[in-house]
Amino acid sequence: MATVNLSTYTPNPAPYSLSGGVIRFARFGYAAKAVVYLIIGWLALELVMGSGGQTTGKRGALYEIASQTHGQLLLGLMAFGLFCYALWRLGSGFFDLEADGDSTKALFKRAGYVVSGIAYGSLGVLAVSIIAGTSGGGGGGGEGSSAQGWTAQLMAQPYGRWLVGIVGAVVIVVGLVQFYRAYSRNFMRNLQVHEMSETERTWSRRVGRLGHAARGVVYLILGGFLIQAAWQADASEAGGLSKALNTLAQQPYGPWLLGIVALGLFCYGIYSMVEAWYRYLPSD
Repeated sequence: MATVNLSTYTPNPAPYSLSGGVIRFARFGYAAKAVVYLIIGWLALELVMGSGGQTTGKRGALYEIASQTHGQLLLGLMAFGLFCYALWRLGSGFFDLEADGDSTKALFKRAGYVVSGIAYGSLGVLAVSIIAGTSGGGGGGGEGSSAQGWTAQLMAQPYGRWLVGIVGAVVIVVGLVQFYRAYSRNFMRNLQVHEMSETERTWSRRVGRLGHAARGVVYLILGGFLIQAAWQADASEAGGLSKALNTLAQQPYGPWLLGIVALGLFCYGIYSMVEAWYRYLPSD
């Protein structure tokens, strides 16, 4: 595996140079994403420690924010941040704002940006609907229902079971990519490491590796759910992050497994907050 001197590494120049305002919006988007993962990880850790908490997903994190003092205001800020992140991901996918190129590998990566943009845009819409009182509740259970709903719709199409199985396999591949990123530490290439102190680089690597590994575990489980749904022709086998965490908790040594993955998701939130501050963006 080739090594990179992270103290001097800078990403390829992007084809666009964006205004400072747009860059600030993008950074706010990364911060909003960070908050979502920090809440998911913290709630699961609280559950493991026996001090309340719950297993929940991204939707549940928004409902948790709404339940806090000044929850409507906080959720409004989150909605804005999620829309900022969604637009940045969509722009990165369609306009190659991160200079990934047009190779086959790069196109798959950019397609992933688009999927991410759509997902976080939907999360922003949910935040607005919670504020407006039109979401109908849901939390983590709503996340699972959503996953089962689109799985059922996909399964109803011609060759639907095959399509669900293929999506499941893709999700598993995404999980394996997360493990590779944790092993190779190549996620550090996204950061302006030359502006970071040695301590900041060290801890960014540590939380980033644990965070990406935890996401790898979650993606493997989610992909397994989809393949199981395709195999049994049963959309109810699909599920979201909340179901994945519950599945971990039900295994032998479940509290330990859940605790490790919860800590990893919390660390991914910290890494995302580092991205909000130090990620390389086109005008930097």
